[in-house]
Amino acid sequence: MSKLHIKKGDIVYVNTGEDKGKTGRVLKVLVEKQRAIVEGINMVTKHTKPNAKNPQGGREKQEASIHISNLNPLDPKSGKPTRIGRKLVVDKKKGDRLVRYAKKSGEELK
Repeated sequence: MSKLHIKKGDIVYVNTGEDKGKTGRVLKVLVEKQRAIVEGINMVTKHTKPNAKNPQGGREKQEASIHISNLNPLDPKSGKPTRIGRKLVVDKKKGDRLVRYAKKSGEELK
């Protein structure tokens, strides 16, 4: 399986679906399913039984996963959605490393 263009902590833009045009931070990446959970995106209502945390029970809003093909990372410079590339950075002190960069600005993504 190839590497994914999205990591936990990235700020992403939603390309399609109910939340099209919104941005949010990636909370979790489900690698096997190629899906991600994004803060405030794809909210669903989950019915819960009474428990120690919620003695009343009831309905809770929570984020559902969204397919990563519907997400684009934001360019650190312009704040607009961009595609991702990978390049090898040669560093004598730290050693060679593969970094993700924004295709629009060439800026490295952390």
